[in-house]
Amino acid sequence: MLSKNGREAFTELSLSNEKLIDLNRAKNEIALVDLKKNTVIYGLDSLLLIIGNSFPRLEKIARIKPLYWFFKKLYSFVSYNRKQIIPSAKDYSEKACVPDFNLKYRLAYITFVVFLSSYILNIFSGNLGLHLHQNFGRELIICMSQIVWQTVFVKSYLKEKFWNYIGNMMTVSLIGTLLLIPCLLFSLNSFSAMIYFGIVVLIMFLEHLRRCRVLQLNFLPTISWMVFRITVLVILIWINY
Repeated sequence: MLSKNGREAFTELSLSNEKLIDLNRAKNEIALVDLKKNTVIYGLDSLLLIIGNSFPRLEKIARIKPLYWFFKKLYSFVSYNRKQIIPSAKDYSEKACVPDFNLKYRLAYITFVVFLSSYILNIFSGNLGLHLHQNFGRELIICMSQIVWQTVFVKSYLKEKFWNYIGNMMTVSLIGTLLLIPCLLFSLNSFSAMIYFGIVVLIMFLEHLRRCRVLQLNFLPTISWMVFRITVLVILIWINY
């Protein structure tokens, strides 16, 4: 939708564009520069303008007031949490394009993952052969307890990185949740389901380690995270046997 010459990385802005663009706003919203008029459009409007260049009907539909309001909220939801969804080691450089912290959208992201994970785990838990019956409330409490546990045990260590870490931790949960969905499409016996679940947990563990390295954290959050999961598993087995 844009030519190769039409894109410019935030960290490699030309002097002329740097003077035009509000750099603080551009960290939260994509900036589209009109070189002929020397004007800048930000966020959803810039995205719709780019889409409308190739698909004008889609742009018109997206600008209908109720849809525009929804897409505006969705854009902000993704934008303010994008570094929790896809973190980068370069986020700590001086000119990194890191969005401002927005508590409302961070809590919205955490809530979204908690409810989605609880719903999928509620369905999947009956396949594990641990005498577990579907119980959405139980899974919801477990997902929320994970946040409380990490807050109690590692918040003092995380300090200013707390919300950044919690967002990344929830993305690890989201990855695990999405990996469980294909398993629900097939009728697996309890042994196969347990093996599959174990593979998913291993992937989550490795991803948690990777994200902690990106955030420049040591092994403490990962150890605490694993202790919580093992504790929950032991309690569930003890209660149901």
